[in-house]
Amino acid sequence: MVKFLVAANYTVKGMAGLAKDGGTARAEVIRALVENAGGHVEALYFAFGPYDLYVICEVPDSVTVAAFGIIVRAAGGVDLIIVPLLTSEEIDAAARLPVSYQPPGQ
Repeated sequence: MVKFLVAANYTVKGMAGLAKDGGTARAEVIRALVENAGGHVEALYFAFGPYDLYVICEVPDSVTVAAFGIIVRAAGGVDLIIVPLLTSEEIDAAARLPVSYQPPGQ
């Protein structure tokens, strides 16, 4: 399973739907989307600030979350960003990988 942070902003159309249906109904739609794809919603919060909604979820793979992005954005109610999340152990493993890099100008 791969963990992702989804940060979303409702479009005018999406905000009208949220006002009509309420937050609980939208949260259930999001949970169903993730769970029907074999995933799990760890946290879901509506917010003030740069984004209207934050979701932390685990899904089987990156292809699954890409499919979420395609279908959700195509529906026109939400603009979103999807950020892969890594554990400290995954960062430790990445730091130990033998990669070669030459900085610009050197």
